[in-house]
Amino acid sequence: MTYPNPNKEVLYRWLGMMPYREAWDYQEQIFQSVVAKKIAARAENRHIPTDNYLLFCEHPHVYTLGKSGKDTHLLLNEERLAEVGASFFRINRGGDITYHGPGQLVGYPILDLENFFTDIHQYLRLIEEAVILTLAEYGIQAGRIDKLTGVWIDHEAQINPRKICAIGVKTSRWVTMHGFALNVNTNLDYFGYIVPCGISDKAVTSLQAELGHPVPMEEVAAKMRRHLANLFQMHLITEEQIHG
Repeated sequence: MTYPNPNKEVLYRWLGMMPYREAWDYQEQIFQSVVAKKIAARAENRHIPTDNYLLFCEHPHVYTLGKSGKDTHLLLNEERLAEVGASFFRINRGGDITYHGPGQLVGYPILDLENFFTDIHQYLRLIEEAVILTLAEYGIQAGRIDKLTGVWIDHEAQINPRKICAIGVKTSRWVTMHGFALNVNTNLDYFGYIVPCGISDKAVTSLQAELGHPVPMEEVAAKMRRHLANLFQMHLITEEQIHG
């Protein structure tokens, strides 16, 4: 179901370069507040408009392992992790292991899907579509591979399929957290220390690797914001707009 008077406003925040633990705690704080608001409203049998957020950031080098992942997919011990300057977290999203680092656009939509649609598969497909449309603006044809969440290049012929965007989410009471990681100018060497998303027979790539030159992060972020807003029919607002 969806609300009779849904709130389509989504507060956009650029968090900059933020340590993963700090970003995770920040997400959890917002996520829990939205869920608590929904629970309280249902207990009183009334509808209180819920807030929606879209957080964009970059992270220092970090590996995160989802609930269905295997520890063996991290190919480094603690000593080697320290040597490459990376940290490691087991987290509560779906999916296996992935890497976040500088030059990667990480997006965390914290949406009450009852403001939009109550279909988690549609939610995932629309995030993928926003990435596909963003890449198309750079002349890169990307798409989906059956049964593999995320966005891929050479997804049709699959001669050399390579993943450019990973997606992993958590939902509770139709509220989402976690999200996507789009490789823009990412150091791809760091993917060599893991079995990315538990998939051992496919490569990883980035916008920079495909184009042969770096791409401005804010430019990519602006395109992603626009496509997400159009696909979800959301109205993006900023703190400056709220406070004048």
